[in-house]
Amino acid sequence: MKTPKRLEPLIEDGVVDEVMRQLMSGKEATVYVVRCGEEIRCAKVYKEANKRSFRQSVDYTEGRKVKSSRQARAMAKGSKYGKQAQEEAWQSAEVDALYRLAAAGVSVPTPYQFYEGVLIMDLVTDAEGNAAPRLNDVVFTAEQARQHHQSLLKEVVRMLCAGIVHGDLSEFNILLSAHGPIIIDLPQAVDAAGNNHAMSMLERDVGNLADFFGQFAPELINTHYGKEIWALYAKGALTPETVLTGKFKQDDKPVDLKSVVRVIDAVREDEAKKQMRLAEAKAVLPKPKRF
Repeated sequence: MKTPKRLEPLIEDGVVDEVMRQLMSGKEATVYVVRCGEEIRCAKVYKEANKRSFRQSVDYTEGRKVKSSRQARAMAKGSKYGKQAQEEAWQSAEVDALYRLAAAGVSVPTPYQFYEGVLIMDLVTDAEGNAAPRLNDVVFTAEQARQHHQSLLKEVVRMLCAGIVHGDLSEFNILLSAHGPIIIDLPQAVDAAGNNHAMSMLERDVGNLADFFGQFAPELINTHYGKEIWALYAKGALTPETVLTGKFKQDDKPVDLKSVVRVIDAVREDEAKKQMRLAEAKAVLPKPKRF
């Protein structure tokens, strides 16, 4: 196929060898299947702000850090430079989230490079090697629905333990790979500790999962996993190994905020160490041969 203009610099610089086909076009980006050396991957090309149907909201950007105070001031003023900085921050949010979540063991596509507004990452495939379908394109038995629902709840917990809430999780941004569900589309991901809307977003994400899988296993609709997960997180009692019940009873006792902050800081420190080890491992890996 003809190389899209936004991918031409990647071809010229040897990041991508061939653009094979368009995979999909969504509200925030267009995704292409590309060849990088011997590997088949995908390239997510972010749409410009005026061409996206998904608008940035203060609910999502609250608590996000930028590179400098100058950028923060420009973004607050809405200057031309500020709008550019805001757009860069919006795009890099997904990149940062993917690296953090991959290091935490969350089932997300492996990211490889972010270059000129294009994210290169794994192509998620099904058992036959074809591009994996979205959950909304698949019909499940009741037992399959229960299994995938539980699997995805564990992923949500892992994400939260890594300090991240997806913010827009639904059957439309989860792929069913040969090895199970893979979570995608994270530019709207929020910092669990730094965003006042994180709790409501997490409950909405978990509620979306219950509503979708509840079509096949109706008992899931009346569960309360979202509130249970957040309550455990707020008490500093949530871990990736936590066994959930789906039941929740309102606790009127005041939250120990100092304990929560200590837990969050410990998780962040652990993630920073993991990222450093990952970077060191990547540095010693031989570069792929070019053909």
